[in-house]
Amino acid sequence: MSDTAAQQALRARQGAGARYDAPSAPAGDLLLARRGTAYFARLLNGLRDEDLTPQRRQVIARVSLQARAMALAVKHLRAPLNEEETDWHPDPEMTVTLPAHALRYLFDHAQIHLNVEWRDTRDADWDGTVVFPGWIDAPARQVPLIRARAIWHAALELGAGGKAQDLPEGLEP
Repeated sequence: MSDTAAQQALRARQGAGARYDAPSAPAGDLLLARRGTAYFARLLNGLRDEDLTPQRRQVIARVSLQARAMALAVKHLRAPLNEEETDWHPDPEMTVTLPAHALRYLFDHAQIHLNVEWRDTRDADWDGTVVFPGWIDAPARQVPLIRARAIWHAALELGAGGKAQDLPEGLEP
């Protein structure tokens, strides 16, 4: 079954209350990013807490904080950020010291937040520019591909069994 047919079947099963990407969203790049996130999550979930070495913690923290920054930047396309969001200045060095369960939760929460923001992005907003000082300044349409590259390469960097041949075409190292 093609990706398009699978998406249509899913929409039919989910009904009218489900939220979907805008018709003009960069569907292929969003799919790459979402599949990369699932791939990374599978590798991360295969690691025991005691396997979260300092290097692995840095990788997890980096992709988690990137997702959070991207989510806020994408949200800002359609709505002003609140004070807490505007004042968000993560400390990557502190983030790597979180307990294993908190680091895993940060990854889960950040990737869900980013996905929700992508789904809430309206057609016209995909033609805007996302800006989050110190993190990202790019056309909105490019953000999913930026994320896809980052998450797929981080999955390899995690050193948890990811293989270069698993990377989709065009994302190879």
